[in-house]
Amino acid sequence: MYTAMQLILASASPRRKEILAGICPAFAVETAACEERAPAHFPPPRYARELARAKARDVASRHEGAAVLGADTVVVLDGRILGKPAGEAEAKATLRALSGRKHAVYTGWCLLCGGKEYGGTCKTTVFFHELSDAFIDAYVATGSPMDKAGSYGIQDDARLVRSFRGSYTNVVGLPAEAIAKCLTKIGILP
Repeated sequence: MYTAMQLILASASPRRKEILAGICPAFAVETAACEERAPAHFPPPRYARELARAKARDVASRHEGAAVLGADTVVVLDGRILGKPAGEAEAKATLRALSGRKHAVYTGWCLLCGGKEYGGTCKTTVFFHELSDAFIDAYVATGSPMDKAGSYGIQDDARLVRSFRGSYTNVVGLPAEAIAKCLTKIGILP
């Protein structure tokens, strides 16, 4: 049983755990058991936020009194959400589509605490380098793209991203600035 105001991260993502550890010294981690699906007609910011809310609610349902943080990240190219790849061929096709272009990364987050819900969506615009087929093949062979929305991790290789506008940690999976501000506002952080 968690104590009141104990923070629980409703995510299995090691990247989210690492980002949150840089903000908050003590928290627990519990993976949400809900299906990661929102109505396809939702615009990407709402889609990400609804998935974050579902994860937070799922974990909060098992831990009364705890503060629960859920998050979900989507990559959007030409208005289309690019999820985690189903296999290597899809990862390569996604990286080819992103090559030399800009796209948006949205991370929706939801914090449930004391009967209240806090949350938002953060957007970062990312500009990719031109990627050669040889680079894409080698990068996909590492296996790293397979568990990431958009088939890449901004932190994986400097040859992927030329520049970005917005929050770096948002692209990694959790907008640290917004989360820290919220945790301070509600008293979990001093």
